[in-house]
Amino acid sequence: MEPIWKSRLAESPVEETPPALAKGPGSALPPLILRLLQGRGVDNVEQLQQLLYPRLADLKDPFLLKNMDKAIDRLVEAFERREKICIYADFDLDGTSGLALLWTGLRDLGFAEVLRYQPKRLSEGYGFHAAAVEDLHRQGVKLIVTVDVGITSLAACEKARELGLDVVLTDHHLPGEVLPPAVAVVNPNQPGDDSGLGYLCGAGVGFYLLRALKKTLHDRQSGAGELDLKSILDFFTIATLTDMVPLREDNRVLVKHGLVVLAETRRPGLRALLNELELSGRPLTSQDVAIRFAPKLNALSRMEAGVLPIDIFLCDSDSEARRLIHHVMESNSTRVQLQSDAEQKALRMLQGWPHEDFVFVASESFHRGVVGLIATKLAQNLNRPAFVGSLDEQEGVIVGSARLPNGSDACLVDAMGSAADVLTRFGGHSAAAGFELHRPRVGEFVARLSAYFRDMKLKPRPLEILYDLDVNLGEIGPHVMKWHDFVGPFGTGFQTPLFRLSRVKVLSQRELRGGHIKLKISDPEGSASWEALLFSPTERQKHALDGDAESFDFLGELQWNYFAGNRSMQILIRDLKVNPWQ
Repeated sequence: MEPIWKSRLAESPVEETPPALAKGPGSALPPLILRLLQGRGVDNVEQLQQLLYPRLADLKDPFLLKNMDKAIDRLVEAFERREKICIYADFDLDGTSGLALLWTGLRDLGFAEVLRYQPKRLSEGYGFHAAAVEDLHRQGVKLIVTVDVGITSLAACEKARELGLDVVLTDHHLPGEVLPPAVAVVNPNQPGDDSGLGYLCGAGVGFYLLRALKKTLHDRQSGAGELDLKSILDFFTIATLTDMVPLREDNRVLVKHGLVVLAETRRPGLRALLNELELSGRPLTSQDVAIRFAPKLNALSRMEAGVLPIDIFLCDSDSEARRLIHHVMESNSTRVQLQSDAEQKALRMLQGWPHEDFVFVASESFHRGVVGLIATKLAQNLNRPAFVGSLDEQEGVIVGSARLPNGSDACLVDAMGSAADVLTRFGGHSAAAGFELHRPRVGEFVARLSAYFRDMKLKPRPLEILYDLDVNLGEIGPHVMKWHDFVGPFGTGFQTPLFRLSRVKVLSQRELRGGHIKLKISDPEGSASWEALLFSPTERQKHALDGDAESFDFLGELQWNYFAGNRSMQILIRDLKVNPWQ
């Protein structure tokens, strides 16, 4: 089904030269960038100043978060009593970044003994587990601080209370009807929280906990050590960009500064990975982190091949970092192959699938570490919610992930909630979630999903792609790219600008390794031409390029291409169509 292209500005055309912005900080901006910003609602100099030069001093007070005062009181008590603390974090990059951030911060502040714990993705699975609480109690832990996990973990918190072990629960996931019995629950998405910080990821909530803790300890002249909060923004940035939370307000301020911190990081593990990926010695973009940097780290927790992302984050030796990065690249290669094989098998298994509103597929050959990636690809390609499970034949248990396609207004947590009595467990976000069930109950699960989506009246529909502006090839160039980057960072909630280029001629094309296509394109007159990259083309796109069309319409993003020490501008093609007015 061919996507529908729609301008974000269809209801409000943008002036060619927005006068309200073309002064002060806007006087140096190219007209194209000014039009882009006006189209995104920036219509005065004050907004432009805040967008281009965000200040850390303008961040919201962390004590706006509900129960932050209770959490800090318990942490101060632990500091004064020199208690043994454990940070319990989820195994994904949000949780791992939050673990690194809190572990570093608490140690810098002078906490006596800080342990860390992450459940293993494959053997323990997602969640805050009662068995782990018992183990930590045996080790003499007096306080557990969770990161990015725990908001639905009633049993684990009950076990902790039974053992006399306190829990400060920090999370950002959607809560259930009953909150766990923790000393303090800090979650901007819990009922009664009016902080306006619901866009924070798990590590983000942990960062605000540290902000509040540092202020309190120093206000009380407690003898705490020095903590440079800006120095741990590299961890915050990795988490925020990989967890795809909205990049607005405080998130945007912190990531803009954090990208600079990450680019200049002296942490041996992060520095070694930047070097391996040839990302060193230049400014980093949010796309660099989310698309190139983070997936390599994610492969470690997915494969569980002996090295985990936290080992990279906290490595303190250059020689050890080089050894670890070798494992990173090997794990990623394995992940890529497993994912590719599983995606092809999933598509074969879904031939003849009877339900038009969603898909479900499970197999013993699907590695548990890549089911989320498979679900994402199926949701994108099939334009419907996708549920993908890894089957353990011996145990008869399916552990899976679910993803929504772009533009869907469904909620996966609600969808799976309609089958709560069928599932062993489930949870997550509206667009990305996880589940577990026993194999004999698959039929019931599918029936419940079918009923839910039927009631929602969701029907497969063409994917709608929103773009910002119609642009001529002659309007873009390195000068525009400089300001394009400065307007960033881009991400969820502040998308990378997408431009429509009409009546473009393809001068040449060649296939690259991996099936990507490199193009040379020009405007109709041939007065402006640029390199373009079509990444992982669909069959529809390849068929269009292989035809006899004279010109095309492209949707593309502007980006830098780094090769052999040189930098050049190129257009990343998001979609293409044969121009209808030939």
